[in-house]
Amino acid sequence: MAAESPAIGQSIADDAEAMRWALAEARQAAQAGEVPVGAVVVQGGHIIASGRNAPIGAHDPTAHAEIVALRAAARRLNNYRLDGCTLYVTLEPCAMCAGAMLHARLHRVVYGAPDPKTGAAGSVLNLFTDARLNHGTQIEGGVLAEQGGALLQDFFKPRRVKRNPLRDDALRTPDSAFAELPGYPWAPHYVSDLPALNGLRLHYLDEGSPDARRTWLCLHGNPSWSYLYRHMIPVCLAAGDRVVAPDLIGFGKSDKPKKESAHSFGWHRQVLLEFIERLDLRNVVLVVQDWGGILGLTLPMAAPERYTGLLVMNTLLATGDVALPPGFIAWRDWCAKNPAYDIARLLARGNPHLSAQECAAYMAPFPDAGHRAATRAFPGLVPEFPEDDGVAVSRAAREFWRHQWQGRSFMAVGMQDPVLGSSVMEQLRSAIRDRPEPMRVENAGHFVPEFGTVIAEKAVLCFG
Repeated sequence: MAAESPAIGQSIADDAEAMRWALAEARQAAQAGEVPVGAVVVQGGHIIASGRNAPIGAHDPTAHAEIVALRAAARRLNNYRLDGCTLYVTLEPCAMCAGAMLHARLHRVVYGAPDPKTGAAGSVLNLFTDARLNHGTQIEGGVLAEQGGALLQDFFKPRRVKRNPLRDDALRTPDSAFAELPGYPWAPHYVSDLPALNGLRLHYLDEGSPDARRTWLCLHGNPSWSYLYRHMIPVCLAAGDRVVAPDLIGFGKSDKPKKESAHSFGWHRQVLLEFIERLDLRNVVLVVQDWGGILGLTLPMAAPERYTGLLVMNTLLATGDVALPPGFIAWRDWCAKNPAYDIARLLARGNPHLSAQECAAYMAPFPDAGHRAATRAFPGLVPEFPEDDGVAVSRAAREFWRHQWQGRSFMAVGMQDPVLGSSVMEQLRSAIRDRPEPMRVENAGHFVPEFGTVIAEKAVLCFG
């Protein structure tokens, strides 16, 4: 960045002129989506290096404007000591940058706006005046402070007034992570004012007319998201129906709590119940797979009049009185030992027909470990013992499906599923009142909706 800057080589008459060049770097940082801070290094009355904030673009937490400028100056002088140099920066340096400046033996540091949160030149602490350090660097602040402060205010203002602010204890995957995903052209919808969400933002797809005769409610599992249903959605829309596909909190485009302890069976179920009420979904075909079924199969008994159909794929009811399948136990143990497993690779291994771009799309919501609390938490949340959260409501749901269900059911089974195989699905089938004859998808593994076009076509015919 420094080598490309027009600031390099400029003659400098005074501090204000040097700071104006630093402000120009800050503006370029803002244009790149970075916090607008810029810096230049001056030696002998000329700018020899420049830098602008780039932690996001460079994937580098140390890429502050000052550090970038110091590195460039050291390369220019072929020396890590910058004797006789002055660094100008638009914002008071933090402790990291102040330490680097002292190590560089700068003669002088001039900054613009103060930083009351992290400033290490007097606002929070002052490393430059600590007599215990073996080098003293002159420090001066307030040069063109209003201009530097205005850049920061303009940058952060739209973020502070966002309609759906991000909670401090959660993360939100950047929209750029979801750009141009193959087969996923639909516009996002968000809700954040459901009582159970407590300010978290939940994403959902909502395609087709609200007045459609039927609504397909598609619930995904772990570690997938609404992308799982991209093959089924067009078929349902072509039939004149509506499709609603939410991302569970912690997945997809929904907010992601930082702590695994934020997730529980009862809480996620309550979020879904409130979501269905908010959208006032009716004539619903409930479409479930994996956790979409573990949670979703407990929903209709709360409002049976809303549901007319069930499309169930490779899932179970976890009632605590039937042992969890060995394939799931093995999966849970493997997840505990490999919490950062490669989601794209997992999808590729079970679905060799997928493109590399499609597999990568499943990983898009999870750019780092901080975004993956849900994928770590969910395997251990499947109810196993009688006292576990979710057992009582799952047993009540089993009775509902056996004795009270009045709609039609359709079942699709991925025959190559190592986690929830055909025997598990046969057990679930026996618990559904109309005992749907399963559609056996011979080449499908656990993520059955990846064969969703043919499944949806047959389901549309089934439900009429």
